[in-house]
Parts: sequence; C-alpha cells; structure tokens
Amino acid sequence: MKRIPALLLAALTAVGLTTALPAAGAATAHTPVVFVHGFSGSSSNWTTAEAVFQAGGYGGGELFAFDYDWTQSNKTSAANLAAYVKQVLARTGAKQVDIVNHSMGGLVSDWYVKQLGGQPSVRRLASIAGANHGTTYASACLVYASCVEMYPGSAFLATVTSGDETPGGTGYATWYSPCDGVILPYTSTALSGATNHLVACQTHIGFLTDTLTLGAVEQFLAS
Repeated sequence: MKRIPALLLAALTAVGLTTALPAAGAATAHTPVVFVHGFSGSSSNWTTAEAVFQAGGYGGGELFAFDYDWTQSNKTSAANLAAYVKQVLARTGAKQVDIVNHSMGGLVSDWYVKQLGGQPSVRRLASIAGANHGTTYASACLVYASCVEMYPGSAFLATVTSGDETPGGTGYATWYSPCDGVILPYTSTALSGATNHLVACQTHIGFLTDTLTLGAVEQFLAS
C-alpha cells in the first residue's frame, strides 16, 4: 500500500467537535452548526473554532461534529451526513442547520447539498480551504476512494461541480489562500455564486486555529 506523506495526513485534516446531541425538543438560540471534517480529520481539530463560536454567543448544544470514515467514498459520507443532519434537526427542533467544512469536507457537504437533496435543510454553508474543485495533492493517497474522487478530472468532481454551484436559497461563503499548500490550485475552494474571501497568507492547517477567519465564519453564520 502506498504510504501517505505525513504532510498530507496533517494538512488535509479537517474539523470536528464531539458535542453530544441535546435532548429531543431542546430549544436553540442560533441555527445549529454542523462541522464537517476532511481527510484524516478528527474532532480535536475544532477546539479553537468551538471557543470562537462560544465567545460569539453559541452554546455547546448548538455545535455539532459529524464524524465519518474518510477513507470511504465521499458519496457514502454524504449519505451519512444527511442522516446526521436529520438527527440534529429532530433533537433541536430547528428547521435548518448551518454547515462549516474544511478540506475534503467540502466535497462531502457539496454532494449532500446538491446530489442528495440537502439544500433546503442548509441555511448557510461556509467552506474553509475546501477541496470543492479537487486538488492535485490527492495524488498522494489514491489508494483511498475519497482521494480518487478528490483528484481533478474525477467523475465525482464532474458531477458535483456541474450546473449551479450554489443552489437554492442557501447562503454560501468560502475562505481560501495562496499559501494553503494542499489545495492545489488554491482557487479550487471558491464557488461560483458564493461570497469568496481571499485570505492573504494562511496554511491549510493554519486555518483551523486562525481566529480571524473563524471569527469571520461565525459572523457569516450569525448575521
């Protein structure tokens, strides 16, 4: 089996937050936020984001992490995300969720929204260094179905990027940087029809502890 470079294992990681689902019918002051991690992601990566969101007024019962097997097809992960969102909506009583993704989590989110009918359940979607149009860096992990789909030119990308990239009434925003180093080209994150934010210089992993960017994401969702 091809060895995955340590940089890729670290750099394509995304976010997560091990917040238990609240009791059924629990009221929330904000639209619940679902964080979607990426390749080799873990819940510990959302520590800074959780602090930023809570400083902005979010409660722990409004922040959720969707965990999944990042080696499997992003289509499978997206189907699992759909089920998770339904759980969050049922438990919180909310009509919609907000999604924040990082890295490969962009593909999982995009497939859910565009191919599995998830758009009406998503009020706003924020993509931080998302691999929304793929990355050539995925060539280092093509032993996994998820990376095959993330490589530019894949059938998965051809499907998920076709047509309207920001469908329905969902509000979309992205954050990306020429210093990313993992999303190649770095402009892969930007979505047509979204509010795309160019960050002067931030690394792929650096975004996860960038309080300025995370604060901007929180404001995008809360506004």
